[in-house]
Amino acid sequence: MKHYSVLKKESIEGLNLKENSIVVDATLGYGGHSKEILKSIPKGHLYAFDQDINAINYSKELLSEVSSNFTLIHSNFVNLKEKLNEIGINNFDAIIFDLGLSSPQIDEASRGFSFQSNAKLDMRMNQDERLSAHEVVNNYSLENLIDIFYLYGEEKLSKSIAKKIVDERPINTTLELVEVIKNAVGLKYFNLHHPERKIFQAIRIEVNHELDVLKKVIPDAINMLNAGGRMSVITFHSLEDKIVKKIFKDMSEINELVKGLPEIPEEYKPKIKLINKKVILPSQEELKNNSRSKSAKLRIIERI
Repeated sequence: MKHYSVLKKESIEGLNLKENSIVVDATLGYGGHSKEILKSIPKGHLYAFDQDINAINYSKELLSEVSSNFTLIHSNFVNLKEKLNEIGINNFDAIIFDLGLSSPQIDEASRGFSFQSNAKLDMRMNQDERLSAHEVVNNYSLENLIDIFYLYGEEKLSKSIAKKIVDERPINTTLELVEVIKNAVGLKYFNLHHPERKIFQAIRIEVNHELDVLKKVIPDAINMLNAGGRMSVITFHSLEDKIVKKIFKDMSEINELVKGLPEIPEEYKPKIKLINKKVILPSQEELKNNSRSKSAKLRIIERI
C-alpha cells in the first residue's frame, strides 16, 4: 500500500524519544510515524489511535514486523484521555498528531473523500458513525450549508454553491457534487480557484467534527504529558493550524489575569514551552517526492 508520512523525520526527532519512552500516536493512519517511533523505543511502549478500522488492521501487521510493544485503540482521538485511563495510562512521554488524511483514504474511491474519483458521498473516517457527506449535502438546510462552506471551507461563493446544491438535490455521488459546484460558480472561477477542494474539505470537517475534537484533545494531551515530554502536531489547513497555534500560545504564556503579580499561582503559570517558534515546513526534497505535503505545517512543544 502506497502511503507517505509527511514531515516524518522532523516530527519524530522533535519528540526527543528515549529507549524506554511511553508514546502516543493519536493519528495512527497507515503506520508510517508509528513504525519509526517503535524503532526508537525498544524498551518503551506505543499506544496508537485511529477511528478507521482499515488503518488499524493494516498497521497491526506492519508494526508487528518491528516489535510487539504497541497497543492499537480503535477510537477517535477525542477519547484519548478516557481510553488511556481505562487501561491504566495517566501520563506519557511523547505524543504525535498527524491531522491529514492518509493517502489510502484519499485514493480509495469508495470512501468518498476525493473529488477526482466517482463514489457515493461518504467521507466518514469511522464507518460506524451515522453522519455522512450524503446526509450533509442532501438534508442540511441552506443556511447550515452556507455556514459550513464559509467557515470550514473559507469559500467566498458559499451562498451560490449552497443554493445550487439545494436546487439540485438529491446528489448521490462525488462527481455529481463536483458538477453542481462547477455549475454554481461558472467554469472560469472553477478552473481558477478550485472551489471543489474547499467544499469537500468543509463537508469532511463537518462529518468528522474535526475542529471540535481538536480543540478538546490538544489540551487533554498536554495535561497528560510528563514534565519534559514533547508533542508534535502536523496540520494541513489554516483552520487546524490556527487552533493549534492559539492553544500553544495560551498555554505557553502567563495568564493575562495575573501578569505583573509578584508571585504567580501555579495554575496560572505556563504549562509548555515552544520548541519551534517558527512553523516547520516540508523540505524541497519532500515536496518533490510527495505533492500532498505542500500544505503541511509542524509545531512542537515541551511540557514544563
